[in-house]
Amino acid sequence: MSELELSPGAREFIRRIPKTDLHVHLDGSLRIRSLIEMAREDGVALPSATEEGLRELVFRDRYACLPDYLKGFGYTCAVLRRSEHLERAAFEFAEDNLAEGVRYFEVRFAPQLHVRDGLTIRDVVGAVCAGLERAARRHNQSPEVREGRDLPLHYGIIVCAMRSFSRGFGPYFARLLDVLGASPRKEVFAIASMEIARTAVALRDHEGWPIVGFDLAGEEAGYPAGDHRAAYQYAHTHFLKKTVHAGEAYGPESIFQAITDCHANRIGHGTFLFAADMVRGAGTADPAAYVERLAEYIASQRIGIEVCLTSNLQTTPTIRSVAEHPVRQMIERAMSVTVCTDNRLVSNTTVTRELERLAAGIPLTRRQLRNVVIAGFKGAFMPLPYREKRAYVRAVIDRYERLERELMRAGDSRFA
Repeated sequence: MSELELSPGAREFIRRIPKTDLHVHLDGSLRIRSLIEMAREDGVALPSATEEGLRELVFRDRYACLPDYLKGFGYTCAVLRRSEHLERAAFEFAEDNLAEGVRYFEVRFAPQLHVRDGLTIRDVVGAVCAGLERAARRHNQSPEVREGRDLPLHYGIIVCAMRSFSRGFGPYFARLLDVLGASPRKEVFAIASMEIARTAVALRDHEGWPIVGFDLAGEEAGYPAGDHRAAYQYAHTHFLKKTVHAGEAYGPESIFQAITDCHANRIGHGTFLFAADMVRGAGTADPAAYVERLAEYIASQRIGIEVCLTSNLQTTPTIRSVAEHPVRQMIERAMSVTVCTDNRLVSNTTVTRELERLAAGIPLTRRQLRNVVIAGFKGAFMPLPYREKRAYVRAVIDRYERLERELMRAGDSRFA
């Protein structure tokens, strides 16, 4: 199925509506020019010293495989080793989101990856908070916001644990492996997850920082989310919302485990939710029925799915177009789907481009597009009292509907 041609009015509408990004990694979303400048300051060798060269060699539109996609993180993490660089990256990240109409985002990162001598987890999170707050303050004090012509920016931070790691991940992980080297690896990974869960709760409660969620990232196959059950239980007990990278490279059982063992409020990616052929569990006599029940449970319980179209197309060879992506089934089943970037730099994308890609890739009704956009705000782990969140979502809907009346053809139920 060929992509649809979006009208100028449809593109302008997507550009101007308020948007969210609930699944985006800070270390995958630097400005490429800033990466070059930071690398020069720190003596980090890059494959090229120009933006064009890095776009050709590292940060491309297409990748050969997942390891090829992940190669760029070696460079971005290498420069995010100082408070001032972390603060700058966070500030610019927020500014870039604001410029394209994003009015709520949840930026995620593993602070353990950035720990170095003289830079603690608290320092890392504090630097990111400082950069985000500086950008939010500038926007929220603008005449447009104060006079009600624009929406204020709200944001949250999601702290990531790692399914697995090695000494090469950085000094924090190397020290942990040195201390616990005699223990089984999965126990070491679980201990690390518990430590970051405790730290996230403590920083939220004692520093007042907007840490709104706990995540588990890294390779799925062979490293089940259930191994990190204790850390998720701690987050759950302390009212920290939960999301899990699941179903990105493994099957429906990974998603099931994220929900049952980790109390997931949302699922990161969920790409193989409907892949009954990937069900391997003993005792699952009817994989198709298993997948159907799982999908129905996710839909009825309004468990959000953070879909990252461009990222999935770049790392999953079996999905060759948006039309082949399971997002269409998710939307048709009225699931709580929100479209996210995953990594603005590594995937060379924005929220606007992701929504354009969705609308051009599958036939959407205006109601379906509205549901996807508003689901991002409704499913957000927003660090506001619930009444205030409801009022904010209402303001978002009002602005969305005004733009729809202004820019879209009256009486046309299709979006194109």
